[in-house]
Amino acid sequence: MTDTSFSNSMIEAWWRVLKHQWLFLHQLDSVDRVPSLVAFYVEEHNSGLPHSAFAGQTPDEMYFGTNTGVVKRLEQERARARAERLAANRAAACAVCEEEAVAA
Repeated sequence: MTDTSFSNSMIEAWWRVLKHQWLFLHQLDSVDRVPSLVAFYVEEHNSGLPHSAFAGQTPDEMYFGTNTGVVKRLEQERARARAERLAANRAAACAVCEEEAVAA
């Protein structure tokens, strides 16, 4: 398919996620229940779930240009978490390391 100028693979992937990670986890006891489950998932996907492709912003935040500070906040949180991990790792010493430090 070298002459294909468009693809529906992204929406197919989205539908697969909707089905396998949402609809199939709920009891579909009637056809009337499906639209409400789909509507909830679409709303949650667009306004509640941060996406890595959008640097932690939701699709609504990207589309409407709101919450532009999320990228900076995530960078600050990532730097803080890294500093805490480094401090915790440096503070934790095993018995072998402590013996070597005393012997040196």
